[in-house]
Amino acid sequence: MAKYFEHNVRVYYEDTDAGGIVYYANYLKYLERARTEMIYSLGLNHNMLVDKYGFQIVVSHLDIAFKKSAHFEDFLIIKTELKYLSAIKLGMNQKVFKVDCWTAKKSEELLVGAEIILACVNKQGKPKKMPLETMDLFKSCL
Repeated sequence: MAKYFEHNVRVYYEDTDAGGIVYYANYLKYLERARTEMIYSLGLNHNMLVDKYGFQIVVSHLDIAFKKSAHFEDFLIIKTELKYLSAIKLGMNQKVFKVDCWTAKKSEELLVGAEIILACVNKQGKPKKMPLETMDLFKSCL
């Protein structure tokens, strides 16, 4: 598997404010979707993590920097990289890029950068070590 995972997003009208600029909280949704798609690419899903392995993954810390705005009809690529892994925590770096797909340029422009710490918890919200089987799947991303 690649060291980072890419997820594509098109900006729809519903993602924007009255000025056609992506509403800041929607970037959190884009980042979440990219992390979820990364989990799917490992052959896992959130229900499986809870039902089969007894844990869920939650955001415990997020640092985000908004550099530039995305606009209605922009094409975005969210790049997700697993930076570190322990039995209880996953550290990820995520970046949102605007891609010029309307011309032959095909350039990428960094819009948002985020550092996320995810925690593994049980149904009661207490820290829970992930099983070796899932740990090995996530290690494949390092």
